Amino acid sequence: MHTPIDQDRKELFQLLKTQAFSRGKFILSSGKESSFYLDARLVTLSAAGAYLTARVMLDMIGQDQPDAIGGPTLGADPMVGAIASLSHQAGRPINTFIIRKQPKAHGKQQQVEGPLLKEGGSVVIIDDVATTGKAFVESIEVLQKMNINIKKAICVIDRGEGATEALARFKVPLQSIFTIAEFLQ
Repeated sequence: MHTPIDQDRKELFQLLKTQAFSRGKFILSSGKESSFYLDARLVTLSAAGAYLTARVMLDMIGQDQPDAIGGPTLGADPMVGAIASLSHQAGRPINTFIIRKQPKAHGKQQQVEGPLLKEGGSVVIIDDVATTGKAFVESIEVLQKMNINIKKAICVIDRGEGATEALARFKVPLQSIFTIAEFLQ
């Protein structure tokens, strides 16, 4: 029997496959060359894509009950608003946050934007695509300096190029909605 989340996942896959997946010659943020590219923001910034991604991620968080969900700019940006909105609508509101690459040079000079995370609090970090895990690792380092506990990391697509191992060094498990192998079939 298929659940509504199974259907959401199937629809999200179709959006990603038809609107965000390309074959060709691409240079990744890691500097590596790839024969394919998945620009997940083409989907996570669409109304349907944001909705489906948020529904699936909220399901994956399940009973973890983190104090907040967020991640590195720019990958997490389109997803956190949808997650906050849907969690509120479901009667289980959860705060969200975004981690800047650098602290702001003005104002409160914060690197983490969103409702204040409490020292000792727990979070789930999210991103669109994980390759080497560099953006996740940078996020973990920022949050650990704030004494925030990271329960797990979730990405839309894991390219399977070292992110799981990179996060394991911080004892943060990585879960993905999809793996790149599903798109290469």
